[in-house]
Amino acid sequence: MRGRFAFFYFMKDVPEKIRDAAPRHSAYWKALNLDNYTGGPFTDRSGGLITFTADDIIAATELTMNDPFFVEDLLESKWIKEWAEKS
Repeated sequence: MRGRFAFFYFMKDVPEKIRDAAPRHSAYWKALNLDNYTGGPFTDRSGGLITFTADDIIAATELTMNDPFFVEDLLESKWIKEWAEKS
C-alpha cells in the first residue's frame, strides 16, 4: 500500500542561491505529477513543507534527494516522515 509522506526542510542562509534555484525546485516537484502532492514555502521563506504519495520511504527519500535544493546543497536540515492520515 502506498503511503503519504511529508518532506519538511529548512534552508541555509544563502538567499541569492535559493532565489536562483527556486524555479528549478518548483518545476521539479510539479513535473513529477505525484498523487496527493501539495507544498510550498513557509511565510518567512526559511524552508517549506511538501506532502505527496509514494510507494515507500525509500521511494520518498529518492524523490527528495533529486530536489534541486538538495542537489545544490541549499538545505540546512530536512526530514521525511510517513504521515498517518485519518481514515
